[in-house]
Amino acid sequence: MSTTPVTAPMSVLEQASIGAPITRAGVTLFPIYLSQELPASLLTACPGSLKIVEAESESVPTLSVTSLIDQPFLLLEGETLSGGLQQRTLNVSVLIAAGTRVDIPVSCVESGRWGGSRSFDGTSGHVSRRVRRAKSESVSESLRRGGNKRSNQGAVWDSVGFELHRLKIDSKTANFAASDLVFSADQGSGDSSHVSLAQAARDLVARGPLPGQCGVVVAHGSRVVAAEILGSAELLAAQWPHMVRAHILDAPEKVVGRPSASRALRFVRRLALGGATEAPGVGLGVERHVKTTRLVGQILNWEESMIHASGFALAA
Repeated sequence: MSTTPVTAPMSVLEQASIGAPITRAGVTLFPIYLSQELPASLLTACPGSLKIVEAESESVPTLSVTSLIDQPFLLLEGETLSGGLQQRTLNVSVLIAAGTRVDIPVSCVESGRWGGSRSFDGTSGHVSRRVRRAKSESVSESLRRGGNKRSNQGAVWDSVGFELHRLKIDSKTANFAASDLVFSADQGSGDSSHVSLAQAARDLVARGPLPGQCGVVVAHGSRVVAAEILGSAELLAAQWPHMVRAHILDAPEKVVGRPSASRALRFVRRLALGGATEAPGVGLGVERHVKTTRLVGQILNWEESMIHASGFALAA
């Protein structure tokens, strides 16, 4: 593990370009484009590609993942894993080599259950920005202080509880996955705010990412709140429905100001250049855990290519 300075070499993220935004339910998505070629074909969000089970010790912060395919598979920071003894989310992005087994660091997003099957059904969505921010901030601190990739589980549970309360979702086990109820709302039933969010998500999912688009910068009015960028358009397309729903769940109650492309690009470049703690990836590649006064985030690189980057504004 090493700590890198604030200045860093030119990277694919620094050279990212931006397109015209689209806004729904107060959430603005700026499309992001990269100029790079990945060293190999990667899979993500492909059912049946992995076997995921509880670790032998059946502990909260670790799961065991075995690849069942003959090419690398990408699991994303913030993806949720359903089943097992409780719902989990990945602490870091993991690029799993073909046919290998790895133990992955995870956080619980279902505080009221510890029981059920040892196996998982696979990935089932993304947790929201606040949950990922709380998780990434504490993982960065754990890595810097102790060399491990554990989160502050209490802070993650607090953020899950906040989101369920804000969305008026009742879950007996405090499971973040219950937020999916928002997207089953229609014109004839449910909370009116849920109907609005469901319609916005359906519209954006149906539109799909634009040709060549690799990621998004997310703004609420003039405030940039997050960025999520994958290494290729194909990887983004596979994650698009889950990504859109997670960002729509985060829709603000009040929008102030107008979205700005220049602010969006500055956010991406701060993520690329911010002071970072560097560590070997859980699977393939190298992780950069970025923490500045303005944002926290992670970047997974592999063989000179950027595979996945996520960043979250620290203010509000």
